[in-house]
Amino acid sequence: MIKPAILALEDGSVFHGSAIGADGQTSGEVVFNTAMTGYQEILTDPSYTRQIVTLTYPHIGNTGINDEDNESDHVAAAGLVIRDLPLMASSFRSTRSLDQYLRDENVIGIADIDTRRLTRILRAKGSLNGAILAGDAAQGESAVERALEAARAFPGLKGMDLAKEVSCTEHFEWHEGEWTLGAGYADTRESERPFHVVAYDYGVKHNILRMLASRGCRLTVVPAQTPAADVLALKPDGIFLSNGPGDPEPCDYAIEAIGALLETDTPLFGICLGHQLLALASGATTVKMGHGHHGANHPVQDLDSGVVMITSQNHGFAVDEDSLPASLRATHKSLFDGSLQGIERTDRPAFSFQGHPEASPGPRDVAPLFDRFIDMMQARR
Repeated sequence: MIKPAILALEDGSVFHGSAIGADGQTSGEVVFNTAMTGYQEILTDPSYTRQIVTLTYPHIGNTGINDEDNESDHVAAAGLVIRDLPLMASSFRSTRSLDQYLRDENVIGIADIDTRRLTRILRAKGSLNGAILAGDAAQGESAVERALEAARAFPGLKGMDLAKEVSCTEHFEWHEGEWTLGAGYADTRESERPFHVVAYDYGVKHNILRMLASRGCRLTVVPAQTPAADVLALKPDGIFLSNGPGDPEPCDYAIEAIGALLETDTPLFGICLGHQLLALASGATTVKMGHGHHGANHPVQDLDSGVVMITSQNHGFAVDEDSLPASLRATHKSLFDGSLQGIERTDRPAFSFQGHPEASPGPRDVAPLFDRFIDMMQARR
């Protein structure tokens, strides 16, 4: 049975389509992602918390859902918007359909709308607050009015501290390494692990931890609000600042902790939100972007070597390059819009990258950043 669904934006735009996933109502910031693959990784990326994700590629769900590709323990996105949900899913790893997965995770979605029109609106006006009503919630004469009201009631991500909401509540050890066909994810507990890395969980993606573990890191993951003194008491060889959702500026607990950690000689490596927090702790500022960067085809240039990398991106805030103090220098830049993509401290062993180097759009273009972190820990020894 096809159930109705409505997507409404704060600017008054309304889309009528078919409900997928759970019935009910959801609201959030509506963004578009241009990746052609990886919808399971996108949905489970904690950086999409409180965001409704529009996928611009028209056929989503054609490989189903498997038990191995999740980037966290549950779906993080507030909702899903797609053009077409195929009637069949084909993959030797598939265990259930996308529609069933969304229902199991109680995630609301809408299909059969003109995602091209929606993307043009978001591209022109920037990310907009929106709401999806699905199933019984989308029926009745007042459904459109209720959808618009819900969209306009969402407060927006500016000023919203979400890192502490999605973070783990107590520290834990991570042992899973990278995936190989036929063998699954490696167990690194019996491997040589010369480096102890403490990873701040601001909404960390599992594959980031796997790539560190596969490079000889014994990982202790700690909650976002862990004080610097508690981290240093673990005697780490390096400290990792993870990706995560929301506005970095309200995360005063993280900025304070990173500032204290920068007073030591311990190597620091930040990704996405961790990149922004490192910049803030070093005296720079961040800005809310128009429609942000969300996709798997973004060219980024290494300013030192001139090499161009194809990267995976997911962020709505960016470090303002004009605000960099003397202790920070730019290392990478987006070739889409010139925005800052990487920084490093000139006086401390600390660096960061805005994109997601654990993803594989290049497919391994940005992986050397992990090797650089390992080299820094080795050099410190």
